[in-house]
Amino acid sequence: MTQPPPPPPNQPPQQGGFGPPQDQPPAGPETPANPVTPATPETPAAPQGPATPPAPPTPPGLQKGPQPGYGYPQQPPAAQAPQPPQPQPGYGYPQAPQPGYGFPQAPPAQAPQPPQPQPGYGYPGAQPNPYAQPTQPMGPYGQQPGYGYPGGPTVPMPAQPGQPGGGGRNNTAMVIIVAAVVAIALIVGGGIWYAKSSGGDGKKDETASSSGGKGGTNGKDDTSGGTSSGSKEKVPSDPASKLLFQVDMPQTKDTVVTSGSWLTNSVYAKSGVAEIVGYNPAAGTKMWTLKLPGPVCTASKHVTEDNKTAVVFQPKMPKKGSSEGCSQVAAIDLDKGTRIWTKTVKNGDYTANLQNVTVSQHTVAVGSSNGGAAFDIGTGKVLWQPKPEDTCEDAGYGGGPKLVAVRKCGSYGERQLHIQTIDPTSGKVISDYKMTAGIEYAGIVSTDPLVVAADVGDSADDGSGISDYFSIDNKTGKLLTRISAPSDTYSGRCDSITRVEDCREVVAGNGRLYVPTEEHDGDGDYSKTNEIVVFDLATGKQTGQRAEAGDGYTLSPLRMDGGNLIAYKHPPYNKGGQIVTLGGPSFKATTLLENPATEDVRRAETTMLPEYAEILYGQGRLYMSAVYAHKTTYGKEYLLLAFGAGG
Repeated sequence: MTQPPPPPPNQPPQQGGFGPPQDQPPAGPETPANPVTPATPETPAAPQGPATPPAPPTPPGLQKGPQPGYGYPQQPPAAQAPQPPQPQPGYGYPQAPQPGYGFPQAPPAQAPQPPQPQPGYGYPGAQPNPYAQPTQPMGPYGQQPGYGYPGGPTVPMPAQPGQPGGGGRNNTAMVIIVAAVVAIALIVGGGIWYAKSSGGDGKKDETASSSGGKGGTNGKDDTSGGTSSGSKEKVPSDPASKLLFQVDMPQTKDTVVTSGSWLTNSVYAKSGVAEIVGYNPAAGTKMWTLKLPGPVCTASKHVTEDNKTAVVFQPKMPKKGSSEGCSQVAAIDLDKGTRIWTKTVKNGDYTANLQNVTVSQHTVAVGSSNGGAAFDIGTGKVLWQPKPEDTCEDAGYGGGPKLVAVRKCGSYGERQLHIQTIDPTSGKVISDYKMTAGIEYAGIVSTDPLVVAADVGDSADDGSGISDYFSIDNKTGKLLTRISAPSDTYSGRCDSITRVEDCREVVAGNGRLYVPTEEHDGDGDYSKTNEIVVFDLATGKQTGQRAEAGDGYTLSPLRMDGGNLIAYKHPPYNKGGQIVTLGGPSFKATTLLENPATEDVRRAETTMLPEYAEILYGQGRLYMSAVYAHKTTYGKEYLLLAFGAGG
């Protein structure tokens, strides 16, 4: 899994912008803040930046064809002495650049390549820390990790107060009752608790996710191997797209998190600087603006059936270079553009610093280093909160059709993780999978089907956070299969340390796992390409379905559309990006949308890399948005771009 290029400030100078004019006088409530005259592919303003020079001659020995073996199982790398991972820079974490998620490493020496557009907004550089807690510092990390591969079957144990599996999240009485029932069962049964195998037979399965979310399978898997059954996205007569509208990058003194974008039938909503704005999905006119007292820290990617979601934000605007802590969680009505309620989470005498938020059914669930809490999305009623006496805590949750908790027990180096499917209303544990002791972090790829990613043995040395995927039966907690995903073969990443549901470029659905391979040499001079391969979540074996990106393109899975997979094709330097649908036994790609190839549009599009930007496709339209705002140094930059197919 490749490292990202240098952060945005290192871009070469670019002049001017493109598309509809953005410098119009203020308008009324039904007029966009940046009035838009939709541009066709032929009308964008001519670029004023430097033209792309011709490709240099092919150096001796440069391979032109794809390397054999991509997407096929390989032996895992040799065991290395484990090193404790450092916390990955999440949304707004200011850390010295280190190898890992979101930070560049010195690239290896390689043959010269044609200049590519420099990265823009849609992925992070060094950021201010919105998670700095003024009243309660984060606990220190330990020194010695204890990673290990899963061994023999796990053994269900009687629930104890404060331990996983004990009924509701905050129901002491229920814990006592369950413990009593278990004790009686042990006595009657002769004191023997028979363990039910949860897998972990040591077999090395070939594999390697993102949840379909709204517009996916709605929790019902089509196990036909990938058909067009239930797909909603129509194939246009002409997939050629035009720029519908764009929003300029907000100019801020500090880098500010703008995480969060949502698409419903009536609105496209996007977080800005201490605000959320709802736009008409086609015209880009502002429908509403919801002001917040401070910047957004993180946001749920899920939306309820009645178009509600949730965000975490700071209580006020921070001073330069500082943070007010991410202590506020709010439910948002996307139809009305209103805050339904705002809450904080207490842990003893402290106000918790919230690290992640998700939505499942009618529940908003938030995680922190001190435990998790949940609220009714409509009323704000507290469903459960952390208990100071707990020896385990919910580090975070995955939402969507089901609610899944990553529950941590023990200290760093002696960590025990539990992956628990829980009732969204009561917090009662429905199933529990106990991961092997020593695995410190886990990322939730999907809750239904339940797929979890982890970096086992700290072997994903590229900072992706993924070495293996675990397919789990969320009814029984039994491990169905484990899929090895060597980082030199497969792409995709999870930021599992604080944002347990932030897994990108991997999708689970239809009983399958869709994983991109790493980029490798294409057929042309200096070109790169990749593939998407498919794995069976019951066996861990490849299904034989395989989609090639095409020379110069790279494929990134986005979400499920019924039985089909929606994917984004990042373009070469002289083409526009594409949205394709992949389905059927042949896994053939059908183009749904293709963006303009004019240079100014290309330059803007290619700053929105799928590893970091928020990319949504629905109703024949593509929305690409940045997760950080920051003062523009060179040229024109954008918070969001919207494209629509013409036919």
